[in-house]
Amino acid sequence: MPASPAINVEALRKTYGGGLWGRSVEALGGVDLTVQPGAIFGLLGPNGAGKTTLVKILLGLAHPSEGRAALFGTPAGDSEARERVGLLPERHPIPEFLTARQFLDYYGQLADVGQPRRDRRIARLLERVEMADWAEERVGAFSKGMRQRLGLAQALMGDPDLLFLDEPTDGVDPVGRRRIRDLLVEWRDQGKTIFLNSHLLSEVEKVCSRVAILKDGKLVREGTVAELTTAERRYRIVTTPLPDALVQSLDGELRLQGTTDDGLERRTVLAEGRGALNAVLDRLRDAGVELEAVEPARKTLEDSFIDVVA
Repeated sequence: MPASPAINVEALRKTYGGGLWGRSVEALGGVDLTVQPGAIFGLLGPNGAGKTTLVKILLGLAHPSEGRAALFGTPAGDSEARERVGLLPERHPIPEFLTARQFLDYYGQLADVGQPRRDRRIARLLERVEMADWAEERVGAFSKGMRQRLGLAQALMGDPDLLFLDEPTDGVDPVGRRRIRDLLVEWRDQGKTIFLNSHLLSEVEKVCSRVAILKDGKLVREGTVAELTTAERRYRIVTTPLPDALVQSLDGELRLQGTTDDGLERRTVLAEGRGALNAVLDRLRDAGVELEAVEPARKTLEDSFIDVVA
């Protein structure tokens, strides 16, 4: 029997307000979403798109107006589902008078982790997030990156199968972001599912296997990063220099992007499908132009995001 999806959302709607005199606001308008176990899944959207509402429903902190949401086949919010979840919220206050070890010990107690196992897990997690040398230091002395890594360790105290991470690299320097990315990949490889919400699209692009974009409470795009960043109808080619007459005859289909150090030309080809692309390439070959490379053009995830939400 195939494993249940880590997250399964069907026709999910959430409406706020709508009392006798209040105006109702639809935060989610019929969202369908599936996240498979062992994935790093990125949820994107502008402010007010419905991301927070969706996550609250998945965590059992809000109830949908219509539809259903399940974690590993269990209704979201049920105790069985919540036991399999770890959470790092965007702003997670850590009492500054606690040491790193005391902070994790407190959350281990909340997760009902027994004392011997709790001590072992604290030591292991502090080692993994590179905080073992600061185990007895007070949180007040920590940088933002150190606090974020400690927050990640806290989210893992109960050994969850599903992690919800909200802006885990926010305010963290490039070295710290790289460390956190490596941790996410390591935990994914251990079979954990990670549901990531971040405004740092370059980070999402580097680490996520699939991405969904919410806009006005509706899921408007979903796919792999490669699917979302492939520029439709565009290909990149590298060639020997083109004769001026050929460039003029192909005006509108070829755009010069620059030249390489050895004099080759980088161009973008506008073509409706492979047949049209091959027709352009045949004309180049017939003119004696040598092709060094042909590949689909790529956009950044930020480009794709702006195309959808702007």
